[in-house]
Amino acid sequence: MKEAFILKKDQYYEIESWQSAWPGLIAGFTTKNGGVSSGGFAELNTGFHVGDSIGAVVKNREILAGKLHFPLDSWIGAEQTHQTNIIKAGRIERGSGSRDYASALKATDGIFTDEKGILLTLCFADCVPLYFFAPKKGYIGAAHAGWKGTVGAIAQKMIKLWNAEGISSSDIYAAIGPSICGDCYIVDDKVVSLVKNMLEENDEKPYTLISEGQYQLNLQALNTLILEKAGVPKSRIEVSGLCTSCMGSQFFSHRRDKGKTGRMMSFIGWKED
Repeated sequence: MKEAFILKKDQYYEIESWQSAWPGLIAGFTTKNGGVSSGGFAELNTGFHVGDSIGAVVKNREILAGKLHFPLDSWIGAEQTHQTNIIKAGRIERGSGSRDYASALKATDGIFTDEKGILLTLCFADCVPLYFFAPKKGYIGAAHAGWKGTVGAIAQKMIKLWNAEGISSSDIYAAIGPSICGDCYIVDDKVVSLVKNMLEENDEKPYTLISEGQYQLNLQALNTLILEKAGVPKSRIEVSGLCTSCMGSQFFSHRRDKGKTGRMMSFIGWKED
């Protein structure tokens, strides 16, 4: 299967199929390369909350803003809490969380908008970046799905919010970005019991028992099943095969780096005409 995320610069991957089909749309995921941070945050850390120099993080974001041709003051960022709170954002929120953590949208793990000139951004270091796009209505969205957000069905919650705004599930495109793969992500009975409750009617199981009480869990596959269950056509779901833990030369990984590490960023926006 063709990889959905294509490396365009040292600093980021793009969802090339979306961008070529809809000019003006920009969507992708950063690497850890081509920035100014040092030590465990080297080089392109985009997270304010991990202990890196704020000045370095702002500089890294300015580098990205220049490469993407999307000004930093048009970005929106969030204080992510591994929950399922989703906010509809607009021009009034532009700049929130773009240059500091204090101004980020509070307790938010999903953002969407129907306005151009806004770049939605979220930070990651193994969790699953989710992207949503409804071209007929001009809606874009992003969500952060660790295991808590995934079993809390943040993907389905985004789809339902869009349904309530008059968008059919069948008109929604979704993408699942680079994240920790099933081989690298080991969880216990507690997590898998929650997954089992979600998938009682599914024959396909995104987890494998490897020893007593220990499972490999494929969060990308689980989010794919959740999106399909919410009515998004399988043909409209792009899935990355890139693993943040395996690919040490490209990505930070919270698990691999034992918690002391930087953050990549997911981004999606419509450029103004």
